[in-house]
Amino acid sequence: MPQQIEIAGARVLLFDRSGPLLANPGNSNDFIGEAWSASAELLAIPVERLGPDVLNLRTRVGGEIFQKFANYRLRCAIVGDIGTAVEGSNALRDFVRETNAGSALWFVADMDELRTRLEAETTP
Repeated sequence: MPQQIEIAGARVLLFDRSGPLLANPGNSNDFIGEAWSASAELLAIPVERLGPDVLNLRTRVGGEIFQKFANYRLRCAIVGDIGTAVEGSNALRDFVRETNAGSALWFVADMDELRTRLEAETTP
């Protein structure tokens, strides 16, 4: 069961490390439904919950999933170490850098980094 927390005024839904995978755009409906039930604005999804193709940009699965979250105005943070995947893909490295420069999708190492980023948004 996801945990509802507040960080720097943002309603965050923190998912457990174990549970059904976010493996395709159809699975994203479950995550969206949970977010709506909790009135969350940001999903914090552990990297362990990602299906095997989500970080493989060639499959386009991740792009479709993250676009669906954006369409529903849900921000998303993938929490955990994706270093191995990034090392193996220049395209993924560029994607992570670009998304981390925005506010809709972030890849963060841990919850402390997510907290720091959210707090920075509220600091003038």
